[in-house]
Amino acid sequence: MKLYPLIALAMLAACKDETISGYSTEGASWALQSIDGVPFKANATISFPETGKIAGEAPCNSYFGAQTVPYPWFNAEKIGSTRRACADLKSETQFFEALSDMTLSESVGDTLILSNDKGREMLFKVVN
Repeated sequence: MKLYPLIALAMLAACKDETISGYSTEGASWALQSIDGVPFKANATISFPETGKIAGEAPCNSYFGAQTVPYPWFNAEKIGSTRRACADLKSETQFFEALSDMTLSESVGDTLILSNDKGREMLFKVVN
């Protein structure tokens, strides 16, 4: 009977991060290249600093949030950001609207693609 706690601990130790952070390049920051095939001229990044978390830089502000659905699904949740004003708020709005619309993720080598079943797509490349 004392074996059950040991088995439970062994099973927990074997648990792998099933979110995108467990399937993407560890510690990587990804720079946005395009939205829906159109080059994104402003600077924006995304990273997965720990299980279930996203963070990055939008064109004007730093942001953070949750992403807890299993790979290959994607759902940016509870997005928060700093509140700096800048001349590129239009690009920032475009970035956050697109990020909120993504439902699928694919991480291959130095490329990350977020997409949805409506044909929308965000293409990122590793920057570090």
